[in-house]
Amino acid sequence: MSTYEARLQALREQLKADRLDGFVVPLTDEHMSEYVGSYAQRLAWLTGFQGSAGSAVVLPEEAAIFVDGRYTLQVRDQVDGRHWSYQSVPETSAADWLKVHAPDGGRIGYDPWLHTKDWVSKAREALAEKGAELVAVRRNPIDAVWSDKPERSKARLVVHPDDFTGKSSAAKRQEMADWLREQKADAAVLSALDSIAWTFNVRGQDVEHTPVALSFALVNEDGTADLFVASEKIGDDVRQHLGNGVRVHEHHEFEPHLRSLAGKTVIADPERAVAAIFEALGQAGARIVEKRDPAVLPKAIKNAAAIDGHRAAQARDGAALSRFLHWISVEAPKGNVDELKAVEKLQQLRQQCGDLRDTSFDTISGAGPNGAIVHYRASEATNRPLEMDSLYLVDSGGQYPDGTTDVTRTVAIGTPTAEMRDRFTRVLKGHIALARALFPEGVRGSQLDTLARQYLWRAGVDYAHGTGHGVGAYLAVHEGPQRISPVGSSQAGGDEPLKAGMFLSNEPGYYKTGEYGIRIENLVLVVPVEVAGAEKKVLGFETLTFAPIDRKLIDLALLTGEERQWVDAYHARVLEVVGPQLDGEAKAWLEAGCAPL
Repeated sequence: MSTYEARLQALREQLKADRLDGFVVPLTDEHMSEYVGSYAQRLAWLTGFQGSAGSAVVLPEEAAIFVDGRYTLQVRDQVDGRHWSYQSVPETSAADWLKVHAPDGGRIGYDPWLHTKDWVSKAREALAEKGAELVAVRRNPIDAVWSDKPERSKARLVVHPDDFTGKSSAAKRQEMADWLREQKADAAVLSALDSIAWTFNVRGQDVEHTPVALSFALVNEDGTADLFVASEKIGDDVRQHLGNGVRVHEHHEFEPHLRSLAGKTVIADPERAVAAIFEALGQAGARIVEKRDPAVLPKAIKNAAAIDGHRAAQARDGAALSRFLHWISVEAPKGNVDELKAVEKLQQLRQQCGDLRDTSFDTISGAGPNGAIVHYRASEATNRPLEMDSLYLVDSGGQYPDGTTDVTRTVAIGTPTAEMRDRFTRVLKGHIALARALFPEGVRGSQLDTLARQYLWRAGVDYAHGTGHGVGAYLAVHEGPQRISPVGSSQAGGDEPLKAGMFLSNEPGYYKTGEYGIRIENLVLVVPVEVAGAEKKVLGFETLTFAPIDRKLIDLALLTGEERQWVDAYHARVLEVVGPQLDGEAKAWLEAGCAPL
């Protein structure tokens, strides 16, 4: 019996002991985080799935795993189809599946600290059609059978200086307090880890790739706040930084504190606060107002200090990536490079460029057919050499105190085929169309998404992911509420009007299963643009990422004159920003790679 088969069996035995006929396993934590600490990796422990989004349902005789289009190939590689059926989101949700598969009159368990209130009501409704019941568990049954479950991180919080944030924590809390008074509310719950880090100007080391600390908070209408975090994680420097306006409580005191808010009007975010928070407030007799967490939009609209910091981080990061691409151009044709070696080399070069704290996500290093797996992660089992006459896709980023980076480049090893060049150039044309877009204030990312897909659509092809996501300032690499994505796609989430100061990615792609993948990704900043005679405020994008785009893959016959000009101007800027940081062969390579088309 395999490890994962034994774990599934152990969970089923535990469910029987708990008088449950099924259990829902999401990939998240108590904060609705995308990346979660090792203690919360229940889905990976149970199934072997290593992606960053998904869920599962376990019943006595069958089990299903639910992933979106990014993980269609990966889930089949990592999760045993003999024990799990593969379900595609959004076509089928866990609630939809339960409506068909749950036993009549069954009791299906869920952990109220790992689901939103909306999810609970939809799942309850779906199960009611089968006469089945959704049951909140006090102890997660996976935790009961996960004998070597990692402990929560004990890493200390660190102060994030105002030089980087551009605004003190007290000033941010005062703005929230003013807003709370406008809403006639006493307090707002902050449960998203990046909202807490941003509000209090602190960072942590509790979650890989995202510099946050496991905590909860309440911001009050008088400008004070209550922060719930393990006391061992707070040093004197952080206490001093927080000041008298922030009362620090133990992490486990959060739920009892919520239960003490009888008669108070409390704002909680239905998208970010879990069902257990609403339950505790409801049982306390608090008046709950459902509104978005007040840190979300101000966090997304970067101030001058955050923008300046990001530009500095991007310049260093671009130099590291350019050195890496030069190294690939020399070593890969010799047969000396595989996916894991490439990841290691890129990490070394980022460390050398100064002040790297972490990668912003697991590097996607996909050679040949592995490049077609959108969120691929190389392992010893899947590691491929970079072979001649193939494509190599590398999507990576760094966490620096002054900024978070995320960039993808696709390069030809040897000679690309005509089809590869055609598809690459169509992706590039879409990337340029989005980069050059001008749009009136109030436009949403969903209205721009088609710009990036149009040239692929003309060839009858597409890609199964959003075109752009928001990015934090030394915070989450995937940050809302802004995004560029088709409405209703699995990544759409919200559909926020774009505002000056927001960071986004611009990352169209194309993936041919079993052969190759292509993606070109730069980060962009939404900026105001002067347009003569404009009757509305006009916005556009400033490109922030600087690294060469592989000229070998560009089919010049497919580019218009304006598109060629864009590529030439972009490469001139790469030379300006990155060139002074390189020397010798790497600099000569960069100059050749950035020469006018």
